Amino acid sequence: MKTRVRSRVCACVALLLLFVVHASFSHEDIKLLEDYETSEDLDVRVQVSGRAVVPWLRAQDWISSARVLLDGDKHVGFIRDDGGFTVSDVPSGSYVLEISSPTYRFQPVRVDITTTGKMRARVVNYIKTSEVIRLPYPLQMRCVGLHSYFIPRETWGWSDFLMNPMVLMMVLPLLIIVLLPKVINPSDPEMRREMEQSMNMLNSNQELPDVSELVTKFFSPPKSQGRPGGGARVPRGGAPSVRGGAPRRRGKTNMAVSYTE
Repeated sequence: MKTRVRSRVCACVALLLLFVVHASFSHEDIKLLEDYETSEDLDVRVQVSGRAVVPWLRAQDWISSARVLLDGDKHVGFIRDDGGFTVSDVPSGSYVLEISSPTYRFQPVRVDITTTGKMRARVVNYIKTSEVIRLPYPLQMRCVGLHSYFIPRETWGWSDFLMNPMVLMMVLPLLIIVLLPKVINPSDPEMRREMEQSMNMLNSNQELPDVSELVTKFFSPPKSQGRPGGGARVPRGGAPSVRGGAPRRRGKTNMAVSYTE
């Protein structure tokens, strides 16, 4: 009897162990399936579509040199004859969509793709990244102008002439001379008194030389000065000049010459 009971107990324990092991394996399999499904959801791929328009041209005239770039050059699309475009196999994330054209300029658009495949288009703002201005989807890309690769030559204008420093130096004093008498009333006694006081303050020190006199003396030519003897110059081969008296005696001069010899 004891052996039979022991055998039955062992059989029950073995069955319980088998059931627990089977249940644990089935639960792990379910987890693996769920993880695989979630990984497939995270790796969702979508298509980004829209239309590019140049209002004054047909699409056939400019689409040959244009490309649709998503996130730089990681995803590239082409524009169809009707102006539409599609970029396929795009994973979830946030991308900047641009239309690259050598002649025409388009504003870039930011496209946000969720893990469930939902898309949202908004204006690109590098300064205020948190600001969201939504755009309609599918995208409508319109040309905003032409590319300018050259700087236009500067032309002459009246503003350049008037803002010239030399012109300002000549015009401003004239304006002050013309407008200052109209602003200041010379018949006002208080104003006249103030002007007299200011002039007196400028001319208070009489010992200082006048600037105008110094300038004239500096630039004026030097005056010719006579000989220290004070006599007139005797021309060659002529008679000696007589100064209001008797002529000099030659004897004294001869004696002086002989004495020196």
